[in-house]
Amino acid sequence: MFLVWLLFILLTVFSPIERSALHAQWDALLRRYVKVDGRVNYKGLATNRAKLKAYLRVLSQHPPTADWSRAEKMAYWINAYNAWTIDLVLEHYPIRSIMELDGGKTWQVKRIEIGGERYSLNDIENRILRPEFGDARIHFVINCAARSCPPLYNRAYTADNVELLLEERTRQFISDSRFNRITASRADISKIFDWYATDFGDVRSFLARYSGVDLLPTATIHFLEYDWSLNE
Repeated sequence: MFLVWLLFILLTVFSPIERSALHAQWDALLRRYVKVDGRVNYKGLATNRAKLKAYLRVLSQHPPTADWSRAEKMAYWINAYNAWTIDLVLEHYPIRSIMELDGGKTWQVKRIEIGGERYSLNDIENRILRPEFGDARIHFVINCAARSCPPLYNRAYTADNVELLLEERTRQFISDSRFNRITASRADISKIFDWYATDFGDVRSFLARYSGVDLLPTATIHFLEYDWSLNE
């Protein structure tokens, strides 16, 4: 009888219904402090950092488990990466660039605790998101707090919207002349396509799919300089 009771408690502590509302607080903060173009009002968000910290505690205490769907897990880790990046900036704000932190290697610092394990931002991106999901579009929904990074979306990712937004945010980033300028004969593109080339396979085909421009076989590809200025 005790085992039945214990199983009931474990199943109801964090039910699927509760999981659907897991990111509601993060969603509210994003809608209030992030503009449509991805610029972040860090000064305003700093006044509400307690709510961000509360959300991070929830993430820390409720890591994904085997019964979560692929979409739930993906949304969780994308939001976790973005929220902890924002919190990192707030911890040191005002700063001009995230590159000022930890000698430019802040992504390697294991400062994030989730389910009793410590992670770095690199761990979330390179040990979880990239290998476990194998989806190159992930690069366009995680944000590194820099102006050249794909803009931070001003809503939270959820199991219900993550697939749609992966497609939408990828298309928007590639079509945005601030980050990529693509013609049939020349493509000036984000360094993301250089740094993570293995994730994109045939980059010409990937660019054509999301830009609507078919690159000629003779088209040249150039990688744009990355602007690490803070995305505010």
